[in-house]
Amino acid sequence: MFLRSIARSSAAASRMGTPRLRMLTSLVKWLTSRQTSSRKNNLVSDETGQRHSIAAGARILSDPIEIAKAEARNGLKQYDFALRLIAQALETDKSFRLRPSMIQALQREALADISEYAGNYRPGSVDISNSQHNPPAAHEVSALVEDMCEFVNDHWDEATAIHLASYLMWRLNWIHPFSDGNGRTSRMVSYVILCIKTGNILPGLPTIPDQIVGEKRPYFRALDDADAAWAQGRLDLTTMEALLSALLARQLTDAYKTAGGLMPPEATS
Repeated sequence: MFLRSIARSSAAASRMGTPRLRMLTSLVKWLTSRQTSSRKNNLVSDETGQRHSIAAGARILSDPIEIAKAEARNGLKQYDFALRLIAQALETDKSFRLRPSMIQALQREALADISEYAGNYRPGSVDISNSQHNPPAAHEVSALVEDMCEFVNDHWDEATAIHLASYLMWRLNWIHPFSDGNGRTSRMVSYVILCIKTGNILPGLPTIPDQIVGEKRPYFRALDDADAAWAQGRLDLTTMEALLSALLARQLTDAYKTAGGLMPPEATS
């Protein structure tokens, strides 16, 4: 019942065309996927080949419908918060630096009133279904997140926006610093950095995070490829960079069309 009412709202939201309302469409797909998952101890698994994770004892809510409602509300709040972070960074004259507190704040928006660990690193182990990767131990998380932020800050001037966004999308998932909401947070952190690095709140719909929610298999493949390379001692984000490049092109093409731009014949054939 709740998902049907959200679906009706999302249909109207898509016609209205604003990024915040358009998110409802993606939320319906994502929440439906979550509803079909079966939770077993601290591992969430399903039959779709998707990666899911959750730690034991992390949930405040237990009713699936109440969880879905809270996740829908929080998804919009997290998006609004991300836009504020981007705007603040673009308005200041100071050189941008990514800090762990920003990542924790974005996760807090996504998990408020859902997880007792919202905004805090996980206190114990966490498993990821349908993945060969085992996240590092809880006591390593804080230092790893700091190192991740320093990588972005150290490479801010010479690295491309796509590279930094790809790195964060993968590395945050690899660390898996939270009991829940790692995927949502990684996608939003990645998008925030992409916008700040390019100097714009990127136009076009659907946004990159929305596109990933709509079709997660390429995203999971990109994570798996980067995980496999790292297990061999290599940082290789080729697949993730190709994915984000394609999604960015799709988002910006929508903005171009909305502005009245005409696509060349070879692009429409």
